[in-house]
Amino acid sequence: MSQDLRSTPARLTATAAAKLPRPFLLCIGLVYILAGLFYRDPWKTDDVTGLATMFTALSGQDLAWLLPQVGHLAQAQDGPLATWVGAAFIWALRPLFEIFFNPLDAAIIASRVPNLLWFALLTGSIWYGTYLLGRRPESQPLALPFGGEPSPRDYGRMLADAALLLIVATVGIVWRMHETSEVPAMIACQALAFYAVARMLDHPVSGAITLGLAVGLAFLARGWLGALPLILAVPIAFLPGCALAAERKWLAVSALIAATLMLLWWIPARTFGPYWTESWLLWSRNAFDWPSARAWGSVLRDLPWFLWPTWPLALLALWRWRDWFSAPHIGIPLGFVIGALLTLLASADPFEPEYATLAVPCAVLAAFALPTLRRGVVNTLDWFAVMCFSLTSATVWLGWVALQAGWPAQIAANIDRQTRGFEPHIAWPATAFAILGTLAWIALVRWRLRSRPAGLWRGTALSAGGLITTWLLLATLWMPALDYVRSYREVSASLAAALAHNRQPGECIRTQGLGSGQRASFLVFNDIEFSFDGHCPLLLQQLSPRSLESGEAWLADHPALWEGRRGPDRHEMFRLLRLQP
Repeated sequence: MSQDLRSTPARLTATAAAKLPRPFLLCIGLVYILAGLFYRDPWKTDDVTGLATMFTALSGQDLAWLLPQVGHLAQAQDGPLATWVGAAFIWALRPLFEIFFNPLDAAIIASRVPNLLWFALLTGSIWYGTYLLGRRPESQPLALPFGGEPSPRDYGRMLADAALLLIVATVGIVWRMHETSEVPAMIACQALAFYAVARMLDHPVSGAITLGLAVGLAFLARGWLGALPLILAVPIAFLPGCALAAERKWLAVSALIAATLMLLWWIPARTFGPYWTESWLLWSRNAFDWPSARAWGSVLRDLPWFLWPTWPLALLALWRWRDWFSAPHIGIPLGFVIGALLTLLASADPFEPEYATLAVPCAVLAAFALPTLRRGVVNTLDWFAVMCFSLTSATVWLGWVALQAGWPAQIAANIDRQTRGFEPHIAWPATAFAILGTLAWIALVRWRLRSRPAGLWRGTALSAGGLITTWLLLATLWMPALDYVRSYREVSASLAAALAHNRQPGECIRTQGLGSGQRASFLVFNDIEFSFDGHCPLLLQQLSPRSLESGEAWLADHPALWEGRRGPDRHEMFRLLRLQP
């Protein structure tokens, strides 16, 4: 069907494309990324493992800058980008933060400053990429008989605002964007690649250069699992009949830049770390396979929640714009969806990092669904956002009251079981922020009910504001309890004290059953490193209390120098043993 014969499904007036206040957008972004980023411990597994690779790089260990490692253990997966950037920020900012904090906390705070960079790259790329697509003639709403439709500039800005709010409202990436891991960098690279392809519509050279940088950086962030979704997605936008078909020659520039970035790391890594790179290749090969039935079940169960609320709107956009797949505003984000889905379907054990590659294109497609919705549907979505996030916020407050006061009794009992050993206390500054956030949400709902704004972004503003309110409440009211449940600071300090008392000069420690997250935690909190020497006299075991009680655990009857565990964890404990050579 030729483009001239197609009828656009978008219907919009100029008043519905009213400009979203910039202070509101800025406030949304700042609260989103700052809440929960600082004043907490690193949690297992990806969060603390990423931080441990940064600490190891700064320790001066051989090749740790080139090849990510957790102490003497090769972290031969993903890539070095997050380690490089995080370690550089720790080196630059730790002396400043040590004026106010102890050295460990200063380093932890400095390691999270790059998350501000990744978030800025994510939001800036998705906003400008959507704006470039939204102002094009193919995406414009139906011209009204007597005028009154929005200008292309206002329409594109409205869609860009909606896409930004939708990515912020995406449930699954909230915690991931606050990790010291490769995931925030990977999501930012996905958004940068989307912007680069959109930029090639009018500036093919700069777009091609940016695309090459994005693909190369995605590879350095997460290996082939980060780069492959982009490599599969980009050619779809350059198929014959698409707006970018004539610019496909510039993809050679992108490929050259991406390959150069990859090889600038891979060649020295292969030269100086053959064992590390062999392990990396093995991990990469094992990462791709047909998912098991169990993995399929996990995807079907978790992915809809991870991508809420964008995936229903993204599907609706594909249906409403079904005659416009060759148009850039649908074809480009659809290509990124297809590339991410193909990679996810070929992943042996797909999980949240793989799900995260769908977040950006789904948010963009969801934004283009909004102008196709009838007013009644938009109002229904608004009410759903109000009820849903008011309920989640109230639930967080109710749980906090139960934690502090023991009422309601049943809820308090359930929470006590999950936080066994935790001493509840009220952190008044954090509680004040929680109250302010709740009042802001009430004010936003009141504004929606009383003002009845015509702007089409009002529903996305409610969704983003509601999710951020819930996240802010969790990051303030519940952070002490969450830190207690998920942090290894106390058990690591206890192990360090036991080693100081029982370890003889020159003795090494080996492990049995110790997970990567636990190994990284002991390194981060107390600089405890473990050896692979089978003759080490000290052995640290990680096992379950049940296996120890039943005698099934190895050396269950051997006397322990020390035993430790996190209070609420019923499935994990540690034992320090001394063995004869």
